[in-house]
Amino acid sequence: MRALTLYPAIDLKAGACVRLLHGRMEKATVYNEDPAAQASAFRDNGFGWVHIVDLDGAFSGRSENAEAVKAILSAGGMKAQLGGGVRDMAAAEGWLSLGIARVILGTAAVRDAGFVRAAARRFPGRIVVGVDAREGRVKTDGWDGDTGHTPLDVAKKYEDQGVAAVIYTDISRDGALAGVNVEATAALADALAIPVIASGGVAALDDIEALCAAHENIEGVIIGRALYDGRIDPAKALAAARGGK
Repeated sequence: MRALTLYPAIDLKAGACVRLLHGRMEKATVYNEDPAAQASAFRDNGFGWVHIVDLDGAFSGRSENAEAVKAILSAGGMKAQLGGGVRDMAAAEGWLSLGIARVILGTAAVRDAGFVRAAARRFPGRIVVGVDAREGRVKTDGWDGDTGHTPLDVAKKYEDQGVAAVIYTDISRDGALAGVNVEATAALADALAIPVIASGGVAALDDIEALCAAHENIEGVIIGRALYDGRIDPAKALAAARGGK
């Protein structure tokens, strides 16, 4: 059993911290109007990373919540990974130069393999590939576009390119507190040489414990609604991620 990195999520819509249900923008719940304050709360709870998604940017293909992201970075004390609307080298380089530790490429990983490979070579260890799937098929453009590809199809293209990790999100569970898809996450981790980060549906400490035990190549897990709703206590989550130590 290996320790997991926990990534509390800040999903940004119109400058506020929200959580979506099944990735639908019309089903957004606002949890905090102040992203920097939310980031500070996560830091004070002991988290070392924050996972940021520009939801508006995921649909438009360009940054839409830059000021909120900058405010999160100004809070300090945590590393940040960011996804949503990063579709070219200028966007990736811009975020990395501002202090984002890792940039997540999702739609680009399907549509522009050349860019993703070039970015991974230029910024080794700082590019993450995001594969978001519903019923085994990868989605793009804020989960509205159907690619016909499986998560493994997409991830395999980049495992020898210097990519830091692959984030696997089961869209059908995202924001639904339905429990993480441990089986699919472990299967992907087993098929890849690069680490996998689980996302979508984490509802209880049992999910964290199951991921710890599932596969040594699962590096971490993103947690959203369960933290905001108080279903998971941060201290207990961090202890569970360390294997209960």
